[in-house]
Amino acid sequence: MSDDSRAPLRVGLGTDAHRFEPSRPLILGGVRVRETDGLAGHSDADVVAHALMDALLGAAGLEDIGHYFPDTDPAYAGADSLMLLTRVGELLAASGWRVVNVDIVVVCEQPRIAPHRAAMRAKLAAALSVDPQEIGLRGTTTEGMGFAGRGEGILAQAVALLEKSAVLP
Repeated sequence: MSDDSRAPLRVGLGTDAHRFEPSRPLILGGVRVRETDGLAGHSDADVVAHALMDALLGAAGLEDIGHYFPDTDPAYAGADSLMLLTRVGELLAASGWRVVNVDIVVVCEQPRIAPHRAAMRAKLAAALSVDPQEIGLRGTTTEGMGFAGRGEGILAQAVALLEKSAVLP
């Protein structure tokens, strides 16, 4: 199949989960939610941004975030995930893709997502150079079931819709 016959719209799904780490700040969707009881990870462990990056990369048919930002590379230790999300947006543009919209669900018992939702949407939208209206984001609980329900960590899932924006050589 030639590149010309590729669908003009593509969907991708991303999932990320991290366990809690008491000594780190909690950053979700680029927002510093609290100063302690954050998430463990090589970068800032922003599960929202990580799930979104994988959804975008998957929709574009590119490699996953571990390929572009490996956790074995000291350059990404403590990295700001919004900076990485901006780089993913640049990769998409270079591949001829434009973000149509994304939808993200954050699964945790705490913290409550609703008070931070508008700020998260604004930061994610700015990183991708899209209107915040194109970013759907909400939280849910598992009513005490599983690792998120037991308060061991946070899970995020994202779906992204991309549109072919240019015919590349």
